[in-house]
Amino acid sequence: MNLSQRDHNVIWHPYTQMKTAPLPIPIVRGEGALLFSEDGKTYVDAVSSWWVNLHGHAHPYIAQKVAEQLQTLEHVIFAGFTHPAAVTLAERLIGILPQGQRRIFYSDNGSTAVEVALKMAIQYWENKGTPKRRILAFRDSYHGDTFGAMAVSSRSTFTAPFWSYLFEVDFIDVPVPGQEEETIAQLEAYAASGTDTAAFIFEPLVLGTAGMVMYQPAALDKLLEICKRHHILTIADEVMTGFGRTGRNFACHYLQHQPDMVTLSKGLTGGTMALGVTSCTEEIYTAFLHDDKSKTFFHGHSYTANPVACAAGLASMDLLLSEETQQHLIRIAQKHQEFTARIRGFSNIKEIRQQGTILAIEFESESGTSYFSNLRDTFYNYALAQGVILRPLGNIIYMIPPYCITNEQLEQVYQTIVGMHRLISDNQA
Repeated sequence: MNLSQRDHNVIWHPYTQMKTAPLPIPIVRGEGALLFSEDGKTYVDAVSSWWVNLHGHAHPYIAQKVAEQLQTLEHVIFAGFTHPAAVTLAERLIGILPQGQRRIFYSDNGSTAVEVALKMAIQYWENKGTPKRRILAFRDSYHGDTFGAMAVSSRSTFTAPFWSYLFEVDFIDVPVPGQEEETIAQLEAYAASGTDTAAFIFEPLVLGTAGMVMYQPAALDKLLEICKRHHILTIADEVMTGFGRTGRNFACHYLQHQPDMVTLSKGLTGGTMALGVTSCTEEIYTAFLHDDKSKTFFHGHSYTANPVACAAGLASMDLLLSEETQQHLIRIAQKHQEFTARIRGFSNIKEIRQQGTILAIEFESESGTSYFSNLRDTFYNYALAQGVILRPLGNIIYMIPPYCITNEQLEQVYQTIVGMHRLISDNQA
């Protein structure tokens, strides 16, 4: 019995209709931007294995640092104890995070990092003696799959069974080009109405699961200015955009106004293992310092600040800040721009969006922009046949590759996308 069949007998996969899905592809090895299957086929990982892999699979430097840590300390309870890797990673994160971030709270993944931020924001106002209960977010946003994270995400088919369990959230439109003034006016009116809003949570510059929807820093700066004027805390969800994806270390580095909190995961460890971070300003941290122990932030996870994960995070940061990686960010962005110029005139392409190393191509679809567009499976299977892993968001193809991807591998992915265009054109002829 091969690995795929063994898997099918015992495993339930995420975001997968197990009744109709084909057997999973058994991956047995990775190197750089490539993954190798049990039957010897090679795939270019053009989506960084769900956006987590920054520097390539099985990176020897990260592996070395993880191995060293495993021989020293694998884990220690983080309530009342600490360890070098956690302290050093926190110090180094504060050194590169958007200005004003002063404290690091560790958790397990992106969803839990968001949960921590939401709880911090709500309890901050409670501790200050001015309780605020409401949260503001963008329509079409996504912040995770735990209950708090689902609540501040767009209501959709994915969350429909749980709507009655989710707390009420206020939404404003995303300030995409041409709609900036309308969104700014929505927030001005909302803030002026005197609602007891604790925080505004947002994906800076790129809404990932919405289809890599992109908007400009100037619009977000204006929204943050309004929030600060009306004493609404701001939470930047940089789980996807952090660590170079947008061309700078963090998407918030494009802004004049900076958030009160930042959530991180995915690329934090270079895709090596799970780790989450919620950072905050000193002002937020100070609101929890009190002789009354009920003011304590009562939140934690068994694997909080796991030493091995922190070691992976430190190794990944070494690589991220290297001149080689910084040049890769520039190179990939330039290659995306060149490819965009090549395909801009294709008749069945509705829109092309690019920010740093992220490229999204939206194809025309009779069902509109939808995760359930019938183009999704066609694109996905075609790409696999070409030896490329792309995970379409309905009729939207996106690339978010590891930074080590070669120009030749990029061209293989680009040619696969061109092939998708031809496939649609032939079907329409």
